[in-house]
Amino acid sequence: MFTGIVEELGSVVSLEPGADSAVLRVRGPLVVSDADVGCSISVNGVCLTVVEHDLETFSVDVMAETLARSSLGTLAAGSPVNLERAMAASARFGGHVVQGHVDGTATVIAREPGDRWEVVTFSLPTALARYLVEKGSITVDGVSLTVSGLGDDTFSVSLIPTTLAHTTLGSVRVGDPVNLEVDVIAKYVERLLHYGSEAR
Repeated sequence: MFTGIVEELGSVVSLEPGADSAVLRVRGPLVVSDADVGCSISVNGVCLTVVEHDLETFSVDVMAETLARSSLGTLAAGSPVNLERAMAASARFGGHVVQGHVDGTATVIAREPGDRWEVVTFSLPTALARYLVEKGSITVDGVSLTVSGLGDDTFSVSLIPTTLAHTTLGSVRVGDPVNLEVDVIAKYVERLLHYGSEAR
């Protein structure tokens, strides 16, 4: 379980593709400072399991399903990535409930700079549109954000200076892919309403 509050802007050391998987190695001294083999770390919003680490880097296995559903396969050595350790039970809940289970990908459509902030607009996959509401929560590349604008096939978020400076969202360009995770509560409500209507 994560909260979408990025702890560290890491960087990819290597992405070694296999027949139907890949091994991703990431530099992130903060998130590996208390890491153990088997612990979970969110990389650009994808929950991955540490299989090896040293004092500065860690390696994870990325299965074909994850490569197909996320943008991790587009990473290369030097790519910046958002990192977050799994939430401790005693920690403050700064963002919203984030599982690290990517629901789909989107692309950056536009960036509109303000005085000290920026509005970024993304494409919205049709299958995910019903889960978004204005002022609701969305996770973009592992960052917990509030939907500030919503169209039929787009949504926008307003990024404060801290988010621009300390996450990958400050540097993504128009056309770049991003990972999306919708609010899991919306998916549970939909499921409950579906089965509730069938029971009547």
